[in-house]
Amino acid sequence: MSTTQSERLRELLEPLVSSQGLDLEEIEVDSVGRKRVLRVVVDSDTGADLDQIADVSRALSAKLDETDAMGQGEYTLEVGTPGAERLLTEHRHYVRATDRLVKFQLAEGGELVARILKVDDDGVDTEVPGVKGRKATARRLAFDDIVRARVQVEFSRKDNKKEEEA
Repeated sequence: MSTTQSERLRELLEPLVSSQGLDLEEIEVDSVGRKRVLRVVVDSDTGADLDQIADVSRALSAKLDETDAMGQGEYTLEVGTPGAERLLTEHRHYVRATDRLVKFQLAEGGELVARILKVDDDGVDTEVPGVKGRKATARRLAFDDIVRARVQVEFSRKDNKKEEEA
């Protein structure tokens, strides 16, 4: 998708997404043969439920139908959320990933898998899980030290907060 089309679509769609209480995270147009797919990724601090996705999808569809932003050819509109293993690229993404396990690629080289405990304007406070019976350790990462960060899926996490309340 050309930068011009991407910018036009963002300018057109972002106010509609915001009016639904969501953030416009990503716009992507894929072409497969003659078919085109416009993928719109939305999110919020509290997540987006199916009703919100349906509402924003209807609003975007109506707006796109009344403009020529996608041209005259047919296309399919897909609206969804970032998914479980989202890439963290904005400050708000880190805030939303608080208490989640994240794989960080570090500027100094190497990788670190740690849980985000707290986020501020300069970076993140993390907890690096202990290995082989060792205690977890705290580590501060400045945003400048992070090249890439991606949320990790956890299938068997022990929730300490629930255990402490029981």
